[in-house]
Amino acid sequence: MTATDAHRTIDAVWRIESARLIAGLTRVVRDVGLAEELAQDALVRALEEWPRSGIPDNPGAWLMATAKNRGIDHLRHERMRAAKHDALGHELEMEQHTNGARLEAKADDEIGDDLLRLMFIACHPLLSTEARTALTLRLLAGLTTEEIARAFLVPEPTIAQRIVRAKRTLSDAHVPFEIPRGKELAGRLSSVLEVIYLVFNEGYSATAGEDWMRPALCEEALRIGRILAELAPLEPEVHGLVALMEIQASRIRARTGPNGEPVLLMDQNRANWDRLLIHRGLLALARGAALAETRGGHGLGADHRALRRARAHRPVAGRGAQPRGGRRHGLRARGGTRAREPAPGRGLAPLLPPAAERARRSPRQARPLRGSARRV
Repeated sequence: MTATDAHRTIDAVWRIESARLIAGLTRVVRDVGLAEELAQDALVRALEEWPRSGIPDNPGAWLMATAKNRGIDHLRHERMRAAKHDALGHELEMEQHTNGARLEAKADDEIGDDLLRLMFIACHPLLSTEARTALTLRLLAGLTTEEIARAFLVPEPTIAQRIVRAKRTLSDAHVPFEIPRGKELAGRLSSVLEVIYLVFNEGYSATAGEDWMRPALCEEALRIGRILAELAPLEPEVHGLVALMEIQASRIRARTGPNGEPVLLMDQNRANWDRLLIHRGLLALARGAALAETRGGHGLGADHRALRRARAHRPVAGRGAQPRGGRRHGLRARGGTRAREPAPGRGLAPLLPPAAERARRSPRQARPLRGSARRV
């Protein structure tokens, strides 16, 4: 394997494993900033060794073991005076020597909870919305500071400062590495969903720059949302937001013409819609609706029935689609006017938590496209 191939593999492994790695380390050291530093040290070690020795059979376990060893060294060399730190360092060192073979299996068992805890920390209400968004993309999506800055058209030093200040704020406040319980859970979950939705919406309808869509941000929001749905399978709002994003993302390829010009919904070639994403979105909506109904809710169920009715619109060859009844999809007989296509989430507003719903209604997020009153 050439050095170039090794670096590409390492980049792919890091993108997949970084969130898991940082989450597991945060559980150990109880400091998200220190956990990220340890993970970066393990990445540097991999860049040095893997091109020579080859890619390990289990790259994620290799990175975790290397980072944990660095963590033990850090605790020892810093000679932390707090008894809990001394005990923690000794416990980890003994476990590594006497039970190393089972250490990674144990970490894998706990990784789901660790990732969920990391999501709640990265989206903590102590942080500003901008800081939460940057920290989430850094810790959970594995994006570099440069990539985040480029995605939001913000100077790189600005993003770097937001991330540094966010980690310092969390450290100074001694935010516990835990999953909120009881009444606190609803508000904290709303904060997480708000960040995920804002990332998606910035990709779906960019608020700055020449490009009015940034599909990469939509993909990252979808990936994080799907992870959250797996980690919190009993929360209907999570499935509702995933359904919204899946269905909206299904039309991304059809929303622009050959020269990048916007294509209105009624003029879109529905053959370009992603049927897999639509299917996944409807499944997520059904799961959310079922959960909401068991809790006595009705909003998800109503939107689920509305989407089932929408499936009566069959795709046809050429532009647009011809719904049953003769009117083209995207038109409504209200005073003879042509209705705008809803912005992301309008038809599924009950799916969103209050904070995300407020974000959806923000004028900044809902600005018309390049002076046009119509939506695509």
